[in-house]
Amino acid sequence: MTPPERVLRYAAFTETPEGGNPAGVVLDPRGMDPEEMLAVAREVGYSETAFLSSRTTADAGVREYDIRYFSPEAEVPFCGHATIAAAVALAERDGPGDLTFHIGAGPVPLRTSRDAADGIVATLTSVVPHIEDVTAADLAAALSALDWDPSELDSGLPSKIAYAGARHLIVAAGSRARLAELEYDFEALKALMLRLDLTTVSLVWCECDDRYHVRNPFPVGGVVEDPATGAAAAAFGAYLRELGLVTGPATIDILQGQDMGRPSRLTIDIAADRLEIAVTGHAVAIRT
Repeated sequence: MTPPERVLRYAAFTETPEGGNPAGVVLDPRGMDPEEMLAVAREVGYSETAFLSSRTTADAGVREYDIRYFSPEAEVPFCGHATIAAAVALAERDGPGDLTFHIGAGPVPLRTSRDAADGIVATLTSVVPHIEDVTAADLAAALSALDWDPSELDSGLPSKIAYAGARHLIVAAGSRARLAELEYDFEALKALMLRLDLTTVSLVWCECDDRYHVRNPFPVGGVVEDPATGAAAAAFGAYLRELGLVTGPATIDILQGQDMGRPSRLTIDIAADRLEIAVTGHAVAIRT
């Protein structure tokens, strides 16, 4: 078992430890098998803990790492907030610069830098995303588990499954009030998500063309709700482009966590000349 002092704790997509989404980071998991990683993630208790192993064959000038993500319940294929947290942890240890994290779906380039306030900001670039339809029956099952009526949806933002390293069901509320009232059937939504291989459900509300409010139930990870979800933000950027709601280059602000008391801000950049989506945010250490 990794000693507790080897687990770093960061809040991602925030500039204060009280906001954002907490993530565990283990920079040296040598000797740990997946069962031990899962046990550490369960002990840490955050929605995800990231485990990084340095690649000895990294190209000069770019630091490369294999990274795995574990929730308290299971390994997940990709986690944006833990990626941002891990990148900031490395920048604080080794200095800012370019990084590459390798996940099962491919390489995830990152850039870290110091901003004007002397904090560390990180940008990840997703793998190539894609969008697929959700069947009427599966959407009906999701709405039933959420206790949402079809009349409460935003007809201008049709429900889709979006992927940018992990799969997310996007469902758009017709009002901020509908988004604010989140009480759902945990087990029913979890069963549907496992069947559809979903990591989260992205519940969104459009404040204006370049600002969205989001909530992300995460029962498959043993977590009721995520206060900031970078992987889902990347997938949502691809969704907006696929529907023709934005044309790159475009920058979208995602506000998440307000209804949980952990406000988060995620910035997604949709380029005109590449399919991948960039997600940017701060991360700060949580002192224990």
